[in-house]
Amino acid sequence: MKATGIVRRIDDLGRVVIPKEIRRTMRIREGDPLEIYTDADGEVIFKKYSPLGELGPYTKQYVEVLNRSTGLPAIICDRDHVIASAGIPKKEVMEKRILPVIESYMERRTGYVAGDEKIEMLLCDGLDRAVGVMYPIIGSGDVMGAVMVLTNGSGDKPNQTEIKLVQVAAGFLGKQMEE
Repeated sequence: MKATGIVRRIDDLGRVVIPKEIRRTMRIREGDPLEIYTDADGEVIFKKYSPLGELGPYTKQYVEVLNRSTGLPAIICDRDHVIASAGIPKKEVMEKRILPVIESYMERRTGYVAGDEKIEMLLCDGLDRAVGVMYPIIGSGDVMGAVMVLTNGSGDKPNQTEIKLVQVAAGFLGKQMEE
């Protein structure tokens, strides 16, 4: 754990303000859920809560099926990190922070299809494969994350089947979040 040197007092209602610098670097937005942990040393730890993390078995199975169906690497991420992948070495993507461009598409609640737009969208730093198709996962009106397949590296534009499979996966996971 890294010390920041910042000290905050708890107010009379039991609240503490998380400094803006920490919220910015950890991408904590207003309304984001936080998990609270304590340990034997008396430390209180706040961790960003990922509702998609609760669907761990579903997400892992879904990316494997998506990978087998398309032959392309498949990824599911929450609003900040990759939480499931198939068809690409896990050490290259798992738990990596997604790039802000993907976050902006999620926040706008729009999908992305390579070739339809002028930009090539990368998933995270250190990964040379671009995103082929990406659709946000929306559950109970909130953006939870995204489903995507990466390009095959040959520059081929995603076909209608790949686009529809990613849309269906995002819709299915969004519906699972509501239950």
